[in-house]
Amino acid sequence: MLPADAPVRYAATARRRPDDLEWEARIARHAARRPACWTTVEEPDLVAELARGGPLLIDDLATWLTGVLDDTEAWEAPTTPPGVEDAVATLVESVRQARSEASCVLVSAEVGLGVVPATRAGRLFRDELGALNAALAEVCDEVVLLVAGLPLRLKGP
Repeated sequence: MLPADAPVRYAATARRRPDDLEWEARIARHAARRPACWTTVEEPDLVAELARGGPLLIDDLATWLTGVLDDTEAWEAPTTPPGVEDAVATLVESVRQARSEASCVLVSAEVGLGVVPATRAGRLFRDELGALNAALAEVCDEVVLLVAGLPLRLKGP
């Protein structure tokens, strides 16, 4: 866990969209809720942030993965481009290496509990995020699933 009242780097993975006023307002509301002692890093290079050490909060992996899928043009590709697997593998290895050196909290969505999406893009996102979550769970010391505001410890102390 991260200290409640100590400096934390907050790696905000959502990309800004100046042409989408609702999205920008959502980001502003989210930022306003953060403690004053936190430093926000927008659109971070997660590998570099992990290498800097902690304490670090990455929020969230779903929006990070969306950016990877955008960058690799995976949404319309007939198969998942190799760049997706490369980015995921690099992130997982960076988390594994940083694990013993710093406090880091990763926030992600759990997409495998609902219906299978009707679109290829939806299924791609669901499958890739599920695989990312599973790979990260393997290298993390602790994994907690939050359901209806209740923490369920899946791994760790």
